[in-house]
Amino acid sequence: MESILTDSYAIYFDTRAYLALNELVKAKNYSKIFILVDENTHRDCLPLFLSSVETTTDLEIIEMEAGETHKTIETCVQIWHALSELDADRKSLLINLGGGVVTDLGGFIASTFKRGIDFINVPTSLLAMVDASIGGKTGVDLGPLKNQIGVINQPEMVLVVVDFLKTLNKRQQSSGFAEMLKHGLITNEGYWSELKGLTSIETLHPQIYTSIQIKNTIVLQDPTEQNLRKVLNFGHTLGHAIESYFLEMDEKNALLHGEAIAVGMILEAFLSFKLTGLGKHQLEDIKHTILERYKKVSFKEQDIKAILQLLKFDKKNSHGQVNFVLLKRIGEAVIDQQVPSNLFDEAFAYYEE
Repeated sequence: MESILTDSYAIYFDTRAYLALNELVKAKNYSKIFILVDENTHRDCLPLFLSSVETTTDLEIIEMEAGETHKTIETCVQIWHALSELDADRKSLLINLGGGVVTDLGGFIASTFKRGIDFINVPTSLLAMVDASIGGKTGVDLGPLKNQIGVINQPEMVLVVVDFLKTLNKRQQSSGFAEMLKHGLITNEGYWSELKGLTSIETLHPQIYTSIQIKNTIVLQDPTEQNLRKVLNFGHTLGHAIESYFLEMDEKNALLHGEAIAVGMILEAFLSFKLTGLGKHQLEDIKHTILERYKKVSFKEQDIKAILQLLKFDKKNSHGQVNFVLLKRIGEAVIDQQVPSNLFDEAFAYYEE
């Protein structure tokens, strides 16, 4: 696959990814190279990755615990200490080998350690390949609240090695697929139809490439999320609140990011039907397509109340207003939409029908 260019770095694929990495490491003459992994990518991905890296520079592996619950400032402090103890300096490189938690957190650590060292993202999950590792957003959660602390800072490169997807279970693959469905819903009805027609998500190479192109095109036009880039948050205003709520409640089974966003997309599609002209047949198409792939989540009245309380923490909010991304139709999104509070209960009732 051809590399994809952003305004400051390139996204390389498969064999070309390793060639580009080895060329960069040789040219930049880093003092040390650190590879951030979690216990899963340490076991499943690091051996394959190291077998293709050619360097005489010292390599150090830093391992963090896996999972969203460890995407915290406390984890950052531990890794900043590890970097210091391992003599990292401003000429060091951090390679983030993992899913969205590792690439988000690792990018934030690199951006802030000694006021910024180079980093490279090597996404190993579908979610990270098509979303988390592209666009320069880095950060950590504040308690259960998603991505409240962070900076936008670009990596030196992103390396997409599709073979890493073989290490994922079906649930993790499905989680990433939700972001791809979102790309179709906000920009391209033809792509939405293409994704709907897939009977297996195990041969996704062309679609991964398309999703990365879609996200990159949007980010290039609005790198700091002043306007257009907000469309990438479709499904995320309610979806993030749902994800945070289930993360916080010990008696609830935590949802993966894509599972929560899948619910959020149905809810926000219903709000789009009510407010911005999304047609009934397209709403039904969205609901049917998503519920075919994602198990329905059950919400009690007190769950919904608590979820709605969390909306005030959404990063798109301004001047006390909760701002939504809604759809005019499949393939066209509109930003900065306010939703009357009486519609939320209707949206959850529609989801649970």
